[in-house]
Amino acid sequence: MTLYLASQSPRRRELLSGLGVEFSLLPIDIDERMESLESAADYVSRLAREKAAAGLAIVADRGESNALFLGSDTAVVVDRDILGKPRDRDDFLDMMERLSGRAHDVMTAVALASHGQVDVEVVTSRVVFADVMPEQARAYWETGEPCDKAGGYAVQGLASVFIKRIEGSYSAIVGLPLRETAQLLTRRGVVVWGGALVSV
Repeated sequence: MTLYLASQSPRRRELLSGLGVEFSLLPIDIDERMESLESAADYVSRLAREKAAAGLAIVADRGESNALFLGSDTAVVVDRDILGKPRDRDDFLDMMERLSGRAHDVMTAVALASHGQVDVEVVTSRVVFADVMPEQARAYWETGEPCDKAGGYAVQGLASVFIKRIEGSYSAIVGLPLRETAQLLTRRGVVVWGGALVSV
C-alpha cells in the first residue's frame, strides 16, 4: 500500500511527516475557481476531494490498485468572502486591512481517496488578529512570505506577531488537520506512527 499527498506545499509535507507514515508526493493541478453560490466549506471540501480523486486516477493508470491519496485545501474566510493568495501588493494590503483587529475563519478540508471510496473532513478554526498597522503590513509584504499564502499570511511564520488568539486546530490553519487526517487513515486500517504503510 502506498500513500500519496497531492500537494506542493512544504507545510503540508512537514505536517504529514509528523504522523510517522511514509508517503510520496504527487502534486495535482485542478481548476480552483469557485462555483456559483458555493459556500466556503463546500468549496474547500470539493477541491480536496477533486485533488485526491485526480491523483488516484493518475496512479491507477500506472497500475497501482492499492494506493491511498490525500488531498487538502485551505481557505481564509472573512465576511463570507474567501481570501485567496494575494494577486499583488495592493491586493495583499487590502486583505490585511480586512483582517486587522478582528476575527476570521480558516477552513481546511482533507480528503482520503482509495478505489471506490473518498472520505472528507472539514475543520473550521478561528483566528483573531490584533490591529495591523499599514507600515507593518507593507514591511511584511516585503519579506515575500505572504505571496503564496491563502489570506496573505502564514500563521507559523512572521505573521504570528499579528495573532492574538487561535480557537481550534493549529495544524489545520497551517494546512493539514492532523487529528482528522490520522482518523481518516486509521479508518482505512493504516497504522499511524508506524513508519511503513501497513493494514491492520
